[in-house]
Amino acid sequence: MSVPLDLLLLVTLVATLMVGYPVGLTLGGVSVIFAALGVVLGEFDPVLLFALPSRLFGVMTNSVLVSIPLFVFMGLVLERSKLAEEMLDASANLFSGLRGGLLVSVVVVGAMMAASTGIVGASVVTLGLLALPGMLRNGVPPHLAAGTVAASGTLGQIIPPSIVLIVLGDQMSNAWQKMQLDAGEFAPETVSIADLFAGALLPGLLIVGLFVTYLMVLAPRPLRAPENPGVRPQSIELLRAFLAPTVLIMIVLGSILLGVATPSEAAGIGAVGALLLARKRLDKSALNNLLADSVHLISMIFLIVIGASIFSLVFRGLGGEETITALLSDLPGGTYGALIIVMLVIFGLGFFLEFLEISLVVVPLVAPILLAMPLADGSAMSPIWLGVLIAINLQTSFLTPPFGLSLFYLRSVADQSMPTTALYRGVIPFVALQLLALACVMIWPDIATILPQWLYGE
Repeated sequence: MSVPLDLLLLVTLVATLMVGYPVGLTLGGVSVIFAALGVVLGEFDPVLLFALPSRLFGVMTNSVLVSIPLFVFMGLVLERSKLAEEMLDASANLFSGLRGGLLVSVVVVGAMMAASTGIVGASVVTLGLLALPGMLRNGVPPHLAAGTVAASGTLGQIIPPSIVLIVLGDQMSNAWQKMQLDAGEFAPETVSIADLFAGALLPGLLIVGLFVTYLMVLAPRPLRAPENPGVRPQSIELLRAFLAPTVLIMIVLGSILLGVATPSEAAGIGAVGALLLARKRLDKSALNNLLADSVHLISMIFLIVIGASIFSLVFRGLGGEETITALLSDLPGGTYGALIIVMLVIFGLGFFLEFLEISLVVVPLVAPILLAMPLADGSAMSPIWLGVLIAINLQTSFLTPPFGLSLFYLRSVADQSMPTTALYRGVIPFVALQLLALACVMIWPDIATILPQWLYGE
């Protein structure tokens, strides 16, 4: 029995990515090879390739994706301006009387950085450089210190404004509109980035709460985290450390959630605000390096988006959409069974693939199918709920060994005497906590949908 080209394309792509070839080039290159093979075998219509220019033009002019470069620049400016260092010092002293306060302060600052930068790599590296040495000097076990830093840095995945949420928001909007068009609704509703940002806010705070609770409960045990020996800061010191970032976060997120500004407009405001905050902290050389790093990261993201667009076209042309629909429809348990299987697949892929690869390859294939499947009460699945579930699941991909990006980021800045096994051991409880949060949101969808309903009546 021969393997269908669509499934062979998917397997070949995953295998090639696991080898380590550049993601964007692999997505486009493997897809073009299979398109040519499909033409030769009579299983792919070459006319479909004429749609590529318009698809790529649509990617580059997408009003949602246009916000990514500005959010990336905003995040890198705040990361290089040493605002995180001031927040960490003030937070550590604030929680100095709390058992495990040093660890709790790392989580708090990680959440603040998540809401102000949205870039996981920058958060993990910054926290690793600033907090990890101090925790080890104070006697925190290496695995607990490493796990706390790595997990706190991943909060930028789920707390807005997150690059992942922006990409997912675009994918969920496309999937939601496609599902409605397939159902004969030719005036489809849309899902905005503001919807997904609002939906992710409470689950993000839930994860922060689970992290803090775990660390406070763990601290009194034999391998407990010591109290921070610092003194409590004066109010003026706290105000100086947290006021400016907090105001910037409120302006950026508030303008999006309240509908005052589009994501790209809010990102522009955030980028200008970050530059104003950092104007006395960055010299010309540092700014030039920052611009170069921004261009490199932005180029990488958009190359992956373009490659994924080519893959999506070829995969559908080979009949992949019908294959995935048949596979999910035949699963036991109906809609919930299919949803659980998809979550397990995404979690498994997170061990080997990056979040962008999963977001841009897997989500467009499964999201329209899941959204078309009715729930037990006959209602349609909420695209906001599904998007938040996927975002939480993808957050674990940063921590799961062996290829979790947070582990690589932290390994690059951690003392070489710290064994890699300590990093792996330290993140396991936090992965479990994220899966607990995923289960909570799956069981109680209101955690993800109540805020969008309150804000927008949806």
